[in-house]
Amino acid sequence: MRHGSVGARVLLAMWALALGACGSDDTSSGTSARSGVELIKDGEITTCTHLPYRPFQFEQSGKIVGFDVDMIDLVADKLGVAQSIVDTPFEGIQSGEDLNARKCDIAAAAMTITPERQQKIAFSAPYFEANQALLVKKGSGIASLRDLRGRTLGVQSGTTGKRYAEKNAPDGVQLKDYEDLALELSSVKSGQIPAAVNDIPVLLDYVKQNPQLQVAAQFQTGEQYGFAMKKGTSQKLEQTVNDVIRQAQADGTYDRIYKRWFGAEPE
Repeated sequence: MRHGSVGARVLLAMWALALGACGSDDTSSGTSARSGVELIKDGEITTCTHLPYRPFQFEQSGKIVGFDVDMIDLVADKLGVAQSIVDTPFEGIQSGEDLNARKCDIAAAAMTITPERQQKIAFSAPYFEANQALLVKKGSGIASLRDLRGRTLGVQSGTTGKRYAEKNAPDGVQLKDYEDLALELSSVKSGQIPAAVNDIPVLLDYVKQNPQLQVAAQFQTGEQYGFAMKKGTSQKLEQTVNDVIRQAQADGTYDRIYKRWFGAEPE
């Protein structure tokens, strides 16, 4: 974590005291000395996510790591602060409730940009392209949603995968909601359900760890992920995040992070 000069810190302290004198009851907010971006805590950017969602964010050796974590670390570095991560249900992230309640400054949860979500939250520029896919056991004979008539299909609550299944699963397919990705995927592994729909990157990663499973089909949805911020009040932070994404893509940093978590550079 890097700090500004002594003079800058003194000015920030005076500014905070002045706000308090004006009657503000928010004593936890801070500002990045380097950029002037307002943050809910001094010296750190607080990120909301929902664990686990490997390889975007998950716990490893007692530390939260992943593609999204590395990307927000770049934002934190640009701001001269550290990143702090809050694990929270996905519904509170995609609805904008956590951002509105100032639980976090930014949400990084492999979240697809949709018109419905854009009404509630402000998205960064797209930083990842993804499609949906179908996870099954090898030898199951399931190759498409049509093969699930009369059977159960797992979906994760509040996700675009669930929406895709609702629109495209044939009649006779029963959808079963899971709050967590881990529960959804482990249910396929254990045989509790025959198949599940979710984002292709996380399913491919899960198959690497569980070779008895396979991705039986991919669905071209053209989805793009974005980082989320509080709508209407985060313009400076939005600009910083977008600048970081563009710079990382231009100087090769993005490709290196991508290869670290996906095994190859993006096409």
